[in-house]
Amino acid sequence: MEYKLQRLILNKEDFIAYVQYEINVLELIKKRRAHIRYNFKREEIEYPIIQRINGVFQRATSKWKNDVQLWLSHIAFCKRWATKGQLSKVFSAMIAIHPDKSGLWIMAAKSELEDMDSSESARHLFLRALRFHPEDKKVFQEYFRMELLHAEKLRKEKKMLETAQMDLGEYEFSPEIMDGKLAEIVFKEATEKIHGAQFIISLLNIAAIFDFTKELQDTILNDIQSKYTEDCVTWDFMARRELDSPSAGEELTTAKGRASDIARREERCCLVYEEGLKSLNTEPMFTCYASFCLERHKRKTNVQELKDKRAQRLLGVFQHAHDSSLLKEAFYKNWESLPVWQLQVQWSQSSQSPEETEALFKRGVLSAVSAVAMEMKDRYLDWSYAAGGYKKARKTFGSLHESRPFSKTFFTRMIEIEREQISYLRDYYERVLREFGSGDDDLWLQYIQEEMGPRGQPENVGKLHWRAMKLLEGESVERFVSKYTLLQIGHL
Repeated sequence: MEYKLQRLILNKEDFIAYVQYEINVLELIKKRRAHIRYNFKREEIEYPIIQRINGVFQRATSKWKNDVQLWLSHIAFCKRWATKGQLSKVFSAMIAIHPDKSGLWIMAAKSELEDMDSSESARHLFLRALRFHPEDKKVFQEYFRMELLHAEKLRKEKKMLETAQMDLGEYEFSPEIMDGKLAEIVFKEATEKIHGAQFIISLLNIAAIFDFTKELQDTILNDIQSKYTEDCVTWDFMARRELDSPSAGEELTTAKGRASDIARREERCCLVYEEGLKSLNTEPMFTCYASFCLERHKRKTNVQELKDKRAQRLLGVFQHAHDSSLLKEAFYKNWESLPVWQLQVQWSQSSQSPEETEALFKRGVLSAVSAVAMEMKDRYLDWSYAAGGYKKARKTFGSLHESRPFSKTFFTRMIEIEREQISYLRDYYERVLREFGSGDDDLWLQYIQEEMGPRGQPENVGKLHWRAMKLLEGESVERFVSKYTLLQIGHL
């Protein structure tokens, strides 16, 4: 296999195959050592193989400089086989060839910090990276994180030495560095070059990981609040922070108690959103608010009161945004879903005036979603009867009986309402049979029974029987014949 690497025309796949072969040999040696528990002569056995592999990688990356994956394979090998001295050289050579790739600079700096335990070298690499990428968010974020990790490491070392009651005189522990002042410098430099609430919030989230950064977090938070109140991202972030605010202090030992505490937190979140809408009445602001309410609405809870509050809040925000013509199109799908409409109607009936509830029903019956439109028609009819008796129900039915989509329930409910008025009943039966008469034998039998009753006209029964036999299809014909026969002899 080695002879292929000496040919005039070199093939990258040959280099890769050779490296893989040598790595397999190293893996076998490692397994053999573990099996026989022999840990000597590593310099004589493994070291020459590792050197050989490094040499092949160097030749390959010199020949195919632009193949980043090849460089990364060499780095992975160095990490796997603990050749740390070689690792820094490979990173240096790689970023010299690929200075335009910010991700490689970040990898190199992280390696210096984590593998080589050198925060100084990591800092130097980040500073060099910023010369090539002065406005790269990711570079600044990782540089900021590195300085905080370095401060945390120093704090831990100092604590260990103090616990061991050792003299700290020969060690350097700068209070400013341990308090994150270098990270604050990075923050200020970053915010001079990169603007936008989202980026600053990303730095705040990094700082929040560390328990010694309260002062730094306050500085960042003040910067966000002073510079970016016209950005909906700021309001969204500030609102969601209320979820993590301290509880009221009472014992939250019951599900109801915990739900009550969550409800208060969510209410505080909404107050922040509402405050934001006063100065930023825009679609993105409503989108943040609606997204928050939708997320909370989808969270599971066994406390019905909390469920209802979340539903009412969500529907209220949807309605507010819609009335302002600022509801994002994607939200109409959520608003148009049947469960949401059901909740909205339930809320409106308990919390709004009859005029507002009726306006809601009228919007619902016009929904482009068939299931929603049919359900709203059925509920609108029930509500009309409850609110204004059969006259209002008749008016509602008259305004909707020609509007598709139709449901059988819509017609049969009106039939129940008009039981005492046979002339109206005939009209309703005719309408429902026009839509569902070809497959529903029970509808024909109910109509026949009405005509056979004290308020009906028995002479119409024969005509209805003839029409039923003509219009019904398939098995419904047989069912109709059987049931009609039972009806005739008084057994139905």
